Amino acid sequence: MRPAQRSRQETLALRRQLIGSSCKLFFSNDPVKIVKAKGQYMYDENGRRYLDCINNVAHVGHCHPDIVKAAHEQNQLLNTNSRYLHDNLVDYAERLSKTLPEKLCIFYFLNSGSEANDLALRLARQYTKHEDVIVLDYAYHGHLTSLIDISPYKFRNLEGQKEWVHVAPVPDTYRGLYREDHEDSVTAYANEVKNIIEQAHKRGRKIAAFFVESLPSVGGQIIPPAGYFQKVAEHVRKAGGVFIADEIQVGFGRIGKHFWAFQLQGEDFIPDIVTMGKPIGNGHPIACVATTKEIAEAFASTGVEYFNTFGGNPVSCAIGLAVLDVIEKEHLQAHATEVGNFLMKLLKEQKIKHPIIGDVRGSGLFIGVDLIKDQAQRTPATEEAEHLITRLKEEYILLSTDGPGRNVLKFKPPMCFNMEDAKFVVDTIDKLLTDMEKEHLDQ
Repeated sequence: MRPAQRSRQETLALRRQLIGSSCKLFFSNDPVKIVKAKGQYMYDENGRRYLDCINNVAHVGHCHPDIVKAAHEQNQLLNTNSRYLHDNLVDYAERLSKTLPEKLCIFYFLNSGSEANDLALRLARQYTKHEDVIVLDYAYHGHLTSLIDISPYKFRNLEGQKEWVHVAPVPDTYRGLYREDHEDSVTAYANEVKNIIEQAHKRGRKIAAFFVESLPSVGGQIIPPAGYFQKVAEHVRKAGGVFIADEIQVGFGRIGKHFWAFQLQGEDFIPDIVTMGKPIGNGHPIACVATTKEIAEAFASTGVEYFNTFGGNPVSCAIGLAVLDVIEKEHLQAHATEVGNFLMKLLKEQKIKHPIIGDVRGSGLFIGVDLIKDQAQRTPATEEAEHLITRLKEEYILLSTDGPGRNVLKFKPPMCFNMEDAKFVVDTIDKLLTDMEKEHLDQ
């Protein structure tokens, strides 16, 4: 029997007693206790409603009835491993295949984005017979040891960079090495990868993969310039490596224009491996790796079975199918374009009004607002961003920051986030920034 609901302070005290302190809370000085959620809204223990602007895991909306129903109905019938034949597994793989380029036709199902990225690394190494990996600076690809090793966001605070890991600059045309005024930032950023490959070869290293988030999220909600992936893939494949697109944060129609974020690069670009997670199950732990027949056959050639106890179980696949159904039925990809364009328009209007807003970038419902201290140096406004996030929470809006300077407001809401929500958030940001500017003048 479950105990009666505790007070927020009792829950916080027990958490501090029982849960590892490295597991952080949002708003650690005054954390929110959430007890239920619906659509794009979350509710605390007192029934107060918060607008969720950051939960890209609840992709089609918190506790969507169709997803809950699919899970419940399949749970009543069967949940077991994938060593038995079951229609849900093949139906789901077939549905996913229709969203991807034809050559990405073999699927592996898992339980988390970290598991998917770890498997992608294994596939790449087995296929190429090489070890080394190129990643972007500030990248984060998961919490397993193998992925911490290829995540500069993490390893720089731990044991440092391994010999087999190579870090390329983020293709950020706002505050990166090559900016919006560069004559050819695409080639310049791609040549940085080419140079890394050449230097690695001089040391006798061989490249297995270029591993990249299709839209770098932790790096600051970055939109790589179109054509960058094609040029990088050319250099990497020439070196005998493969291109891995990590879609764990941004896939499944979030960017509006396309179902997958790598498709922003153009129709002529196809990765060798794609990883999926987070939104794939709307909160249920599902992940997937899609790849080519050639890579899958090389992986199988070892004779070692790949078995994942819960990966591809009937309940997970039923939920995955339901998520795809809702995206289609509710036209959420088109909705992401419409609402995202409206939100971008409103934010760009605020950029004209408030000098602290240096850049507004994004696609669909993946948007970053880069806050700066000065226009010339574009110094990250870290403290101001933290203050704004805290004040937004007091207005019942949940937003957070990312980027190396923790100064980029990140919008990744559930896909049912609507026009009224967008206007409410931007009106509130406008009011709070105006207050902050007045306070600054008074000091």
